[in-house]
Amino acid sequence: MQIGMTLPVMEPDLWSDGPTVLEEWARAIDDGPFASLCFGERMAFDNPETLTLLGAVAAWTSRVRLVTTVIVPQLHDPVLLAKSLATGDQLSRGRLTVGFGVGGREEDYRAVGADLADQRMAEMARRVGVMKQVWAGEHVTDSVRPVGPPPAQRGGPELLVGTMGPRTIRHAASWADGLAGVTLDLDPEATGALYDEARAAWADAARGEPRLTTSFWFALDDGSGEAREQVHRHLRHYMNWLPEQLVDAMAPTTGFAGTVEELRVVLDRFAQLGTDEVHLIPTSSDVTQVEQIAEQLGELVA
Repeated sequence: MQIGMTLPVMEPDLWSDGPTVLEEWARAIDDGPFASLCFGERMAFDNPETLTLLGAVAAWTSRVRLVTTVIVPQLHDPVLLAKSLATGDQLSRGRLTVGFGVGGREEDYRAVGADLADQRMAEMARRVGVMKQVWAGEHVTDSVRPVGPPPAQRGGPELLVGTMGPRTIRHAASWADGLAGVTLDLDPEATGALYDEARAAWADAARGEPRLTTSFWFALDDGSGEAREQVHRHLRHYMNWLPEQLVDAMAPTTGFAGTVEELRVVLDRFAQLGTDEVHLIPTSSDVTQVEQIAEQLGELVA
């Protein structure tokens, strides 16, 4: 099983020195034994714009895969999004994996003037189909030349579908290469059931074996006993579209808070399920946690 690390793009203190923080994290991830560098998209929030950041991390790294977890196609024009992602794939020399999701926040749709009626799996699939046409070099407009550049990876980057449920899996089996999952409460049984659903759906669609990834928030215990409170603070900031009392109720059992040794046990459980990759989501912008995980879990994440 491989391990990916997510950039701290959703941290409230990021922009005190955002460019430096993001570059330090990107280089630390690339220098470590991690398989991928991940980052997600929000609109009505203070995170960096995803496609702009893609160009930066392509320049700051040379080895790890770059994974968007996730982009919401309905917030973008599909032709322009295809061009942007193909450019990112070229700039990273074919290291791009794209996670797509419908998105659960109506405020993000409203922020860009997107139609809430498009917040559907069928519409996401339609837009992915347009992007695949662009990446194949087909004419999707009446222009003299097709929209380019071509992606570095023939046919376009690997595509993962962001999901927490079986309905999404069944809808995406026809176009996705795998799952960009998330587990809130680190429940291996529930995650394993989703994996089984994906394997069955991909088999029914004659798509071979799906790539199975999941993710969760983490905070490392430094001896102060504040790791759980760190996760709680992060969730209050990130989940600002939910009632605060609901977030407070979720916080004690959401994500991981503990030592590196305890994290190893959790990762082993997900490895036993057949997980191809776990994407760790930080709840602090302190880059030393990347170095700590790389040092102590190096043989696991290699």
